[in-house]
Amino acid sequence: MTTSARTATQPTPLRERADAVEGIEHYTHKDGVRLFLWEKFVGEPRGKPVALFVHGSSMASQPTFDLTVPGRPDSSVMDWFARRGFACWSVDMEGYGRSDKHRDIPCDIANGADDLAAATAYMREARGIEQVMAYGISSGALRAALFAERHPERVARLALDAFVWTGEGAPTLEQRRRKLPEYTTRNRRPIDRAFVQSIFARDHPGCAEARVVDAFADAILALDDSMPNGTYVDMCSRLPLVDPAKIVVPTLIMRGQYDGIAAFDDLLEFFRRLPNADKQFAVMPGISHASFQQKNYAIVHHILHAFFTQPAPVYRGD
Repeated sequence: MTTSARTATQPTPLRERADAVEGIEHYTHKDGVRLFLWEKFVGEPRGKPVALFVHGSSMASQPTFDLTVPGRPDSSVMDWFARRGFACWSVDMEGYGRSDKHRDIPCDIANGADDLAAATAYMREARGIEQVMAYGISSGALRAALFAERHPERVARLALDAFVWTGEGAPTLEQRRRKLPEYTTRNRRPIDRAFVQSIFARDHPGCAEARVVDAFADAILALDDSMPNGTYVDMCSRLPLVDPAKIVVPTLIMRGQYDGIAAFDDLLEFFRRLPNADKQFAVMPGISHASFQQKNYAIVHHILHAFFTQPAPVYRGD
């Protein structure tokens, strides 16, 4: 594995602004594929709790987790957590954003879990990070869950947002299955501004501001004009991909009130089967999909921060 890192932004000097957030680009390789990682922190990166953010099927990591919208404070969840003492990381999965796209493969959920294994191995080498608090959204939640199933020793806490287990009762997936023959004939699908807008119109229109959707679309399309089909095929035809009985780490299930992918009963049964008693289920009011771009994004920040900062339980005999 080869690695590199460089400073990508020039932060405001700390003597002028105590909560200035610095961003550093990192690169690592997985089987000859270069992966892009993005790190943000205040002050020094070492000695802090670490949050790893995992993106979904149709956008890379920085548009999702490090978005800037003028006049909308805290649009970057990475900055928000960095100012509260976290070292924040994200990674572009293979086929997305600044990571390599040269292999003609579908870049499915299992491949994304491999990317997370490579990313966390690099984080350990570069910063001495042994465990992360992982947050994944939509297919990113599936990637994060499968990674936690494979490598529980690397995950301190796991948050799954817009998650799907069997797919039963998910109207968005029912509609998407109609295009499954098309998705299986090629490994990538084109995206455009209308597609990004459709994400916010399909479940419950009005949950996100138009200017935020526009900024989100600008950031996504600046990096990609097509996306891998692997996660769509997985979510439409190969569920379940993870076994809740094998996810032994503390876990939070986050479900938007109007989300058409995260079916309520499906999630409750998954939650019931999680073996670790340190688990929570949170319903986020007024939210459909793409939680951090919704009007109620402050609720998402609060729920996630509370889980990531919760004291470890003390059991009898400890």
